Amino acid sequence: MEKENIEAIIRKASVCRLGMLDGDTPYIVPLCFGYRDNTLYFHGSIKSRKAELIQKHPKVCFEFDILAEPVPAPDPCNWDMRYQSVVGFGHASVVESTEEKRRALEIIATQYAKGSPSFSEPKLKATAVIKVVIETMTGKQSGFDQK
Repeated sequence: MEKENIEAIIRKASVCRLGMLDGDTPYIVPLCFGYRDNTLYFHGSIKSRKAELIQKHPKVCFEFDILAEPVPAPDPCNWDMRYQSVVGFGHASVVESTEEKRRALEIIATQYAKGSPSFSEPKLKATAVIKVVIETMTGKQSGFDQK
């Protein structure tokens, strides 16, 4: 799938699932996100499990899916699934700069609403921002016209 189609799926998604490592155990969490310039942004508590895990193991994976629905058939073994999805890998870090945090939170906010959000200094200090620089991502779809 072409990058412009992958980015269209990301723009339509409301949740990104972020996969991390907790020792040798996978850990995945659904998150609100922002996307710009081949980079994902997430927010959360400064003292969160995800921020702690990312500092130990910065390699992550992520997944988006939209328009997912089963396609029934008379024989249950012939059912199919209609969907569009994106899966990728990247390198995560916790954003330290107040100005970069502000820009990231603006990117996250514009994923969900129009306008120019503002963030107070106390909110910025109390919020962790995770940045994922995407290394690779692929898109798949089924039940849609191929473009």
